[in-house]
Amino acid sequence: MLRAERGDIVAYDVDAIVNAANESLLGGGGVDGAIHRAAGPELLAFCRGLGGCPTGSARITPGFKLKARHVIHTVGPIWYGGRTGEDEALESCYRAVAALSRERGLGTLALPAISTGVYRFPLARATRIAVATMRERLAAGDFWSAVFVCFSDDALAAYRGELAG
Repeated sequence: MLRAERGDIVAYDVDAIVNAANESLLGGGGVDGAIHRAAGPELLAFCRGLGGCPTGSARITPGFKLKARHVIHTVGPIWYGGRTGEDEALESCYRAVAALSRERGLGTLALPAISTGVYRFPLARATRIAVATMRERLAAGDFWSAVFVCFSDDALAAYRGELAG
């Protein structure tokens, strides 16, 4: 099942929340900063040992002080007008998240709108990629439930519209 809700991703009690991280994995603003603050300093210490994460890939950590048991960190692309493989890189993020879910036996996920904040990926385009990819991976059995956690009404409308289509 895929659905969209307005909420705060750090409050979700799921197998894994997805972090829209930067390549260093050492925290930042937006969703990344909120997850690091809520998980506590242990998350930063653990991430230091991972050696970063390239764009389009994912890494998994414990959830530490979060309700979620794990955090899957993925690095979305910065939007450069769609000329540098941004669509493919964003799709790769969702595929990498789903692959880690399958490998670790994680059934429930909470995901943000990856790359749509400071990385400026157009919301409607990102939403189409996210929903199509996660629908495909749900059908393949990589996980059994995912919620797109939206921070704004615009994001919620975009995800609900795409999910209904």
